Amino acid sequence: MPSYDELKARQEALLGRVQVACVKAGRNPVEVRILPVTKTHPAEAAARAHALGFPAVGENRVQEAALKRPNCPPGLRWELIGHLQSNKARTALQTFEVIQSVDSAELASRLGRLAGEMGLIREVLIQVNSGDDPAKFGCDLADAPAVLEAALAWPSLRVGGLMAVAPLSDDPAVAERAFANLRLCRDRLAERSGLPLRELSMGMSGDLESAVAAGSTCLRVGSALFGARPSA
Repeated sequence: MPSYDELKARQEALLGRVQVACVKAGRNPVEVRILPVTKTHPAEAAARAHALGFPAVGENRVQEAALKRPNCPPGLRWELIGHLQSNKARTALQTFEVIQSVDSAELASRLGRLAGEMGLIREVLIQVNSGDDPAKFGCDLADAPAVLEAALAWPSLRVGGLMAVAPLSDDPAVAERAFANLRLCRDRLAERSGLPLRELSMGMSGDLESAVAAGSTCLRVGSALFGARPSA
C-alpha cells in the first residue's frame, strides 16, 4: 500500500491530468468525478481514499467489497463496477449504494424486485458494450433502450446514466469510438425517456483524457492512485 503522502501526491497529479483534459475539452472540472477503484487492494486503500476526500470507491467483486466494507469509514459510498451475477443481486444491494453494471433487462428487474422487497432504493447505471468487444460485459447498443425501460419500471431503482469499459487496444481511436458511442447512446436515451441520465461512467487511468473529451462524468481510476494491483 502506498503511504498517505504518496497517495496525496498521486491524487494531485491525477487531478492535474483531469484539469488539463477538461481545459482542452472546454469543460468545467467540477463536472468530472474520480472514483478510486480498490479491487484486490486491502480495506486500508478504501479508508485512505476516504481520508483524501473521495466520497466513494469502486469495487469489481461483490464478496470482496462485502468483506472490506465493515472495516472502512461508515460514510464511504460503495459502487459496483464489475459484472454482477444474478445470484449475487441481493448481496450487491446490501453492499453497494450504486450498481454501475446493469447489463440486461432481466438483471434490472431482479434488482428492482429485490430492492423493493428489502425496502431499499438504489442508483443504477446501464452498462453498454459500446466498443462491441466480445471480451467485455454490457448490453449491445441496440438493447440499451429495453434495459433502461426495465429499470425504470421499478420505483426502487434510480437510473443515473450509462457505463462502459473501452476495449483494450494500443490504438487510442478504439477507446475514443467506444466513448463516443456511449455518449450518443446516452443522448438518444435521454431524449427518448425525458430523463437527464447525467452520469457517463467511462475512462480509466490510461484513457481518461479521451473519456473526458467525450463527456465522461465518472473516471474509474485504480493504478494511477494505488499503483499496480496485487494478485487477486
